[in-house]
Amino acid sequence: MPLFGAHMSIAGGYHNAILSAQTHGCASVQLFTKNSNQWNARDLADDEVKVFRKVLRQSRLRFPMAHDSYLINLASPDETLYRRSIEAFVVEVQRAERLGLRYLVTHPGAHIDSGEERGLARVASALDEVHGRCPRLRVQVLLEITAGQGSTLGHRFEHLQRILELVKDPKRLGVCFDTCHAFAAGYALAPEKEYRATMRVFDQLIGLRRLRVFHVNDSLKPLGTRVDRHAHIGRGHLGLEPFRLLVNDPRFRTRPMILETAKEEGKETDMDKINLATLRSLLHNNTETQTSAPSQLK
Repeated sequence: MPLFGAHMSIAGGYHNAILSAQTHGCASVQLFTKNSNQWNARDLADDEVKVFRKVLRQSRLRFPMAHDSYLINLASPDETLYRRSIEAFVVEVQRAERLGLRYLVTHPGAHIDSGEERGLARVASALDEVHGRCPRLRVQVLLEITAGQGSTLGHRFEHLQRILELVKDPKRLGVCFDTCHAFAAGYALAPEKEYRATMRVFDQLIGLRRLRVFHVNDSLKPLGTRVDRHAHIGRGHLGLEPFRLLVNDPRFRTRPMILETAKEEGKETDMDKINLATLRSLLHNNTETQTSAPSQLK
């Protein structure tokens, strides 16, 4: 079974994200290690790190991860913002390492008006510097597929392929596949023929071995609109079929699949519970729902 999880709040203490994940029966979890819309953050206190690591160890959650700040732009042509982004990303890596997290998910960034190739080269150079300054850390940076709003990089598999070609140590990088982003970027994920074709292209350009994590989100916007708006599972333009194909794909049975959807909607105050239940119901060995598995996925 895939490792279903969700992005959880650290309000009241970092360990609360772990406890929330446990409450929802999660097998993995994602969190922020600081306010995602601020540059600065107080240092992690020794006692909160100790509590977090203890709770994490007891929880047996697999592949816990963080998402970095949305302010960071490792592709920026503006030297001041570029340097500030690198410094902030070094801190993000260090914080994730100190908390004992396995992955740090990041968006490649936006090239603004400098062009894709130059932007991709800037990202690779920034990652090389970060890795050079964090030489012995275990946390692995995951480049996330993006929807492609504005000049954002990462909405083509070729973008991530190029970054992996340019960096000095590609083994320290992996990829996060966001279903909403990929769909908005123009990659169809259903019917099965289209799902297989998309995964085949990903494998040819990047390699499925580099795909470490899925963000499982439906999309409020149609295919190819390049607009990033998450929807609850089965309630957007993706519908249920892409998720049925994904959660039953044997190649991804040990991959974390993390929700990044709104916590509330209307009178529903726990949408994580509902979305996770929907994903679990799509498993072909679940007797309460569809029992037909997708055919051999290649």
